[in-house]
Order: sequence, then C-alpha cells, then structure tokens
Amino acid sequence: MSDQIKHECGIALVRLLKPLTYYQEKYGSWRYGLNKLYLLLQKQHNRGQDGAGIASVKLDLKPGAEFIHRLRSNKNDALKDIFSKIDKNNQEHEKSHHDFINNPDLAKSELPYAGEIYLGHLRYGTFGKYNIENVHPVLRSNNWETRNLLMAGNFNLTNVDDLFNDLISFGQHPTNLTDTVTVLENLGYYLDNENQLLYDEYKSKGYSKNEITGLISKNLDVTKILASASKRWDGGYVIGGIIGHGDAFVLRDPSGIRPAFYYYNDEIAVVTSERPAIQTTFNVSISQINELDRGCAFVIKKDGEISIEKVVEPLEKKSCSFERIYFSRGSDKDIYNERKKLGELLVPPIIDSIDGDMQNTVFSYIPNTAESAFYGMIKAIESYQIEENIKEILLSKDNLSEETLRNVFSVRPRVEKLAIKDAKLRTFITQDKERDNLVEHIYDITYGTIKKGIDNIVVIDDSIVRGTTLKKSIIRILDRLEPKKIVIVSSSPQIRYPDCYG
Repeated sequence: MSDQIKHECGIALVRLLKPLTYYQEKYGSWRYGLNKLYLLLQKQHNRGQDGAGIASVKLDLKPGAEFIHRLRSNKNDALKDIFSKIDKNNQEHEKSHHDFINNPDLAKSELPYAGEIYLGHLRYGTFGKYNIENVHPVLRSNNWETRNLLMAGNFNLTNVDDLFNDLISFGQHPTNLTDTVTVLENLGYYLDNENQLLYDEYKSKGYSKNEITGLISKNLDVTKILASASKRWDGGYVIGGIIGHGDAFVLRDPSGIRPAFYYYNDEIAVVTSERPAIQTTFNVSISQINELDRGCAFVIKKDGEISIEKVVEPLEKKSCSFERIYFSRGSDKDIYNERKKLGELLVPPIIDSIDGDMQNTVFSYIPNTAESAFYGMIKAIESYQIEENIKEILLSKDNLSEETLRNVFSVRPRVEKLAIKDAKLRTFITQDKERDNLVEHIYDITYGTIKKGIDNIVVIDDSIVRGTTLKKSIIRILDRLEPKKIVIVSSSPQIRYPDCYG
C-alpha cells in the first residue's frame, strides 16, 4: 500500500512547438513558455501548497552544455519562491549581458530555464514527510540523453511493495522505499531496456556509436516503455515525464481516477490536472480542451509530433471523490454543476429536520468552498417553497385576497452570512489543550442575524476533513447566536480509507 492520502497533487506539462525566437518575435519574450507554466501552476494552487517544483529541458544543445534544470521548494508559497529565484538569476545575468532580454538564442545557451519543455508540480501533503525529497519533479540522471528521465505525478498506488520487489528481481538495489522513487526506477528500467534494444539493433547493422545515439533519439518507443512499466501499476495515477533528448508524455490510469486535460495548437502543447487552468491561461473555450482518455498517454516526440496512445486497456470509470469534491477547482463547468447537485440532494432531509418551518430558518455555508453546494441547496429550497406556495393558494382559491397572497409569497428562504473565517491558524502545531482553544477562534459570527430561541440555523459544509473544526469551533460559535436549532449538513461523502481506487 502506498503512503496514506498524500499525492492529490497538480501537474503541468508545457511543450513549445516552435523555436524560442518565434515567441520573442510574436509575443515579445522568449519567456512565453515559462510564463505559461507559472500561470498553469498558479491556477492550480488549490491542488497543493506544501511544495512545488519545475524542470526544463533544452533541445539540441552541444555536448558539455547542461540541458536539464530543476528547481524545487517546500517553503511557504513555494511557487513564488521558485519563480523569484529564476527571476533573480535572470536579472543578475542581464546586468552584465543586456542581450539576454531580447536574444533568445543567448538566453537558451546561458540561462537555466530558457528551454522548450517544462514540467511543473504542486504537492499536497495531508500525510507524509514535508522534506524537499518528496517534492516533484524527480530526476533519474545519465550521461546518455535518452536515458535521462524527469517525472512528476498525481498518484496513489496500492502495490508499491510488489513494484519494489520487481526492481530487486531486475537486479537493482533501490536505496529508498517510496512510491515516487519506485515508479521512477520502474519507468527508468524499461527506458534503459528500450535504449539497449535499439543500440543492439543499430550496432548489428553497422552504425557507429555516434550515429546510434541520433537513431535512438529519433526512434525511441515511448508508448512501449509506458506499457511495459505500467502493466503492474495498481491504483490511480496521472504521471508526466520528459526524457532527456526531448520526448515527453502524460499517462492516465485505466479507471480515470486522477484527472488530466490537454490542449494544443501549432505553437504549444499543454497537459494539466485542471481544465479551467488551460481555459484561463490560453483564453480558449471548453470545446477546445480534451480530457485525456482512461489508460491513454499524451505523447509529444522530440520533433513536435503529438499523438494520443492507448497504453493500458481502459476499465470502468471511477473518478476519485477527493479529486471531484475537495481538490478540483470549483470554476470547472462539470465540477461546479456536480457540487450544486450535491447541495440540491440534501434538501429533503433538511425540510424534515426543520419541520418545514421556512419562515423561521436561516441558511448559510461554511467554508467559502461550500458556496457552490449552497447555491444548489438554495435553488432546491426555493423550488420546494414555490410548490408549497402553489398548494397554499389552491387551498385558499375561494377566499383569495391581497393580504393572503402577500403572506404566501413572503415565505422564502432566508440567507445570511453567519460565520466568517477570522484567522489562518495552523492549529496542528500546538499541544492538544492549546489547539482546542485556537480552533475555537478560527471562525467568528455575524451578530444580530438570528431571532434568539425562534430561528433554526441550517449550515452546509463541503469539507471532508473538518471534524475537529466543526466540533470545536463552528458549532460552538453558531451556538452563541442562541438559535432554536442548529442543523449541519455536508455535501461531501465520508472517506474512511485512502482513496486509491476512486
């Protein structure tokens, strides 16, 4: 079993399909790809704030030049930390070489992150170590370009121990028993195999070693490597990678547990964990963005050729509920509608719990991410009340008056902002007694919104990890308003085990 819930992360793969000079001329900056990577990661910050990393690969550099660069951070606001370091390094170079700003060829030869391929990662760590080694992308280095491998993923695998033992049976001696290293070495093993098979084939045909290097770079079968490596993977995954010579890929699990979306035109190709990140960054419509099919890989060859390859036979779709409810960006069309529907489905038991007393019930939500579910709940409450009003009018049709109609239509859902998050308190860092005291003050209330002893309060909560805050803070604070009754409803199902299978 892999580590507990730990890899609900975000990835972004960016591949420039033109030379850097093209973007300098058209967009005024060779940093076009790097800037897009930043936006794609920033628009997915909801997927991980415990660490971030990026890597770049430069194409067709001469031997002796460093072509892979990687930067990771586990500091607060890790994404800002990474790009600040890149900007600082660029500025230091530009002080002595002014041509860096407008000379993409010079920038590519001298600046670390002036490349054609980028891989970014955001890490969410509700469980597990927070040290830098756990931040992606991870790197498997080699002197041969086609044996270098960068990898970043959003995954939980259930059979890491079996995969680790596979590596031992291959004759390897892994130094770390983690799912990340195991998957990296597993991929690396089959990458090495493919390299060796091609080398032996071309050597037998009389090609020189120098010629063989170029032939391997051109003919490396990425789909075959992924199929061989992933045939034993069990769980949910979206794994992105770059091979040192310039091939790149993103592979999705056969059950579609983890999300992945792609977009490309004649200038750029991107794959992300979130669809809205692409929509906003490139200002494109939802129809131009595709979901990567289950068991398929988005493959970009070094020459820019793009293909969607079936790697694993697809299974029944089983989207991860953690992904859909907690990690995914609420601005996505499907996610937004799903969350509204979850709120809508709660209305029948809500009506029962307040005995249909709409006139003396106030509806609200906690936290802000529950707003979408709240809209769905209120829409269904309004529909319920319309039906009740129609019944009331039909019962009184023989004695209708203006006053009667006013009374009927005056009954509508009462909505208030009852609770406000007052402080960002890292409550897990204190002793138990101190923690309880701090938790109690995370939220504050809006006084004067409730008729004491008369009004019911109905609050919808969308979180799946809010047990302590709900018990120690939210209910106690709401009780200060002295309502007749407090009803807490949740738009999230309980998740009692690591959600490896969706």
